Amino acid sequence: MLPLEGIGTADVADVGGKAAHLGELSRIEGIHVPRGFCVTTEAFSGVMAGVPSIEDQLGRLSRVDPADRAAIAALSADIRRTVEGAALPAALVAEISEALAPFGERAAFAVRSSATAEDLPTASFAGQQDSYLNVVGADEVILRIRRCWASLFTARAVTYRLRNGFGQRSVRMAVVVQRMVFPDAAGILFTADPVTSNRKVATVGAAWGLGEALVSGTASGDVYTVRDDEVVGTSVATKRVAVRAVAGGGTERTPVEPERRTTPVLTDEQAVRLVRLGRRAEAHFGGPQDIEWCIVDNEFHIVQSRAITTLFPLPVIEDEDNHVYVSVGHQQMMTDAMKPLGLSMWLLTTMAEMHEAGGRLFVDVAPLLATRKGREGLLGTLGRSDPLTRDALRAIVERGDFVPSLSDGADNADDGRALPGTTPSTIETDPAIVRELITSSEDSIATLRREIEPLSGPALFDFVLADIAEMKRILFDPRSNQAIAAAMEATLWLNDNLGEWLGEKNAADVLSQSVSHNVTSEMGLALLDVADVIRPHADVVAFLRKVADEEREGERFLGELEALEGGSQVREAIAGFLTDYGMRCPGEIDITRTRWSERPSMLVPMILGNVANFEPGESKRRFELGLEEARRKEQELLTRLRAVPDGEDKAERTKRMIDRIRTFAGYREYPKYSMISRYFCYKRALLREARRLVEAGVLRAEEDVFYLKFQEFHDIARTGKADGALIEERGAAFRSYEALMPPRVVTSDGEVIVGEYRHEDLPEGALAGLPVSAGVVEGRARVVVDMAKADLRKGDILVTSFTDPSWTPLFVAVDGLVTELGGLMTHGAVIAREYGLPAVVGVARATRSIKDGQRIQVNGTEGYVRILD
Repeated sequence: MLPLEGIGTADVADVGGKAAHLGELSRIEGIHVPRGFCVTTEAFSGVMAGVPSIEDQLGRLSRVDPADRAAIAALSADIRRTVEGAALPAALVAEISEALAPFGERAAFAVRSSATAEDLPTASFAGQQDSYLNVVGADEVILRIRRCWASLFTARAVTYRLRNGFGQRSVRMAVVVQRMVFPDAAGILFTADPVTSNRKVATVGAAWGLGEALVSGTASGDVYTVRDDEVVGTSVATKRVAVRAVAGGGTERTPVEPERRTTPVLTDEQAVRLVRLGRRAEAHFGGPQDIEWCIVDNEFHIVQSRAITTLFPLPVIEDEDNHVYVSVGHQQMMTDAMKPLGLSMWLLTTMAEMHEAGGRLFVDVAPLLATRKGREGLLGTLGRSDPLTRDALRAIVERGDFVPSLSDGADNADDGRALPGTTPSTIETDPAIVRELITSSEDSIATLRREIEPLSGPALFDFVLADIAEMKRILFDPRSNQAIAAAMEATLWLNDNLGEWLGEKNAADVLSQSVSHNVTSEMGLALLDVADVIRPHADVVAFLRKVADEEREGERFLGELEALEGGSQVREAIAGFLTDYGMRCPGEIDITRTRWSERPSMLVPMILGNVANFEPGESKRRFELGLEEARRKEQELLTRLRAVPDGEDKAERTKRMIDRIRTFAGYREYPKYSMISRYFCYKRALLREARRLVEAGVLRAEEDVFYLKFQEFHDIARTGKADGALIEERGAAFRSYEALMPPRVVTSDGEVIVGEYRHEDLPEGALAGLPVSAGVVEGRARVVVDMAKADLRKGDILVTSFTDPSWTPLFVAVDGLVTELGGLMTHGAVIAREYGLPAVVGVARATRSIKDGQRIQVNGTEGYVRILD
């Protein structure tokens, strides 16, 4: 038994999260915590050690499928019966009784679970275990302690642990026993707004009696919104039911007196005073808190405080200025969390100033929003590529309370920042420019491969840093940027002017099909050629079907092909594909992600789909069909233009823009391919260094380096010393970040701003999005969250969260595309246009609103999706 006032967060392993936080709270000036003690995890473990069957039961539970609810329910119920029936040592019973004695024979207690994986900064486990109120008498307290132990194995708690990677044996249970408080009212306090995530806005929920009805959601309560020591919003509920203590023990639901049902539970002064207490707890624990409270005779008691784990973290910037952060991941089509090595490599690569939060990167656009030219350029560019981000930023600007209003004297001078698409491209329309840029990059990468191979130790890191400078020189070559800008400008010019002159919507979509030098679309066609080599060999096809769900490493996978009839040819075809594209993978901007060359079996589902869905020669047919459609559309448009006023001049100008698209649109995909090629060279060399450090006993595993920043890795190679605790901490943080979805736009107050589409005449029930590739198609929706598990057939429409270049091979198998993220010039949009796929991107919650197998219509011209059945 440990008294609450004697424990803290350092004792979580002994007392669990809830008790540790209560102990910390009891030492904060001005915060009252009901007296009590904790029955530690030692008691739980001692009792469990005396139960022979428990190990076998836990073993079976740890192997169950998290989706098998029936099995989890049955196994967890068996374990609960075992735990509740376990014999308690007489010494333990005596010690509990002794701890209860000072409170008096008829004292009432709250008996509350406190698991070691509970109320953590990264996982709250809120409501997973049981608690009991108004428990009277030692025998009843001991019975509730048993039930708290057993509640570690409720079906909901077991499922939560399985889904969040917590081992069933690694979590232990302590129990908090506190003197019962009989409150006038109780409730909850969020020190950050649970809806907007604004850290400067607190929300108080309050109800009469005990807080159980409000916390459980079975009764409504008043809501107070507090900012800067002022109640800025109040919603008084009709409170018909309260939970109250029963004489002799237990609780019951009772009707609220009619005259109190619409009476506010708290005064404004009380709500503000409570939030001040919450701010003290928040400062103590270092982050926003979810707090349970009660009030007796105008004095607040805090009975629980846990971190709000659903809030997206904010960049740490040491100033008091207002900042507006735009997600880099939404522009890069990679919103997954990145490991520290991946983040640091990206930061070394980019020219823009970025800020890290939650395993993602953000750009602060507040300085641009504060100038007229910057604001117009930013909103104009984002309006074309990502209307949701643009609309969110516009909402902040129009509010006028966060960034300065231009009419209020803000500096309207140009701050010198050039935005993509705001500086006209003056490059000549010359295909030789693209060939020269590609050749220069290829030669540089060949030199990199040759020179990095023999390096190790600090010399390797010095070389990589120097080569990153070379990569940036190539990536940000003015001619390269001009080539990309030329294609973007031509696209916008054609769509705007042909829309005005001919009523033709999104004409550039067809005109950009089958352009030259598009390394990403060529990759999808190349995998069709690989399927042509495989298709005649039944043994190879059977082997691929067998290994489709296995994670086989590269050499083993390719080696096993050799023993099959036709296997040598197939190995050569796959190896050739990997030579050109093996550096790619989902989430490829994170250098730590597994590449196709490292695990070629990731390609198997796409290859098998191509084998089943297409006839030989599909690659060539598809490219030629797209080229023919583009040429036919060009002639049609030029003919129509010559028939309108000033037609010859308009046709001539249009022809120049069409030539510009067909010259430069394909190159749009090359710089990233070049960058990822270099990244793969770096990764292979860095993993060789990691192996050296593992062999020297400095690191435990090669993958440990993924949780180090580049400079930290460099320091370890130089000193031969690694911080294992830091690596473990980073790994735990990354796993918590994986569950979070980054906001498109968030302020330094933590407020998440959500934009909206401004569609007119949207069909009833349609899902709005951004049209990026014209055309209308109907088909079966295939909702895919993992490309390695895609099972696509002709006529399907791919529905997913986001796509990067690695998804391109799937595009050849579908008739349309719907994504939750994306913009006009992101990779998925570019490839959809080249392949002639109607596509709508930026469709909020598409993967949840559309069910796999439903028939849907994709309108890539107007920008919406309709669910047909």
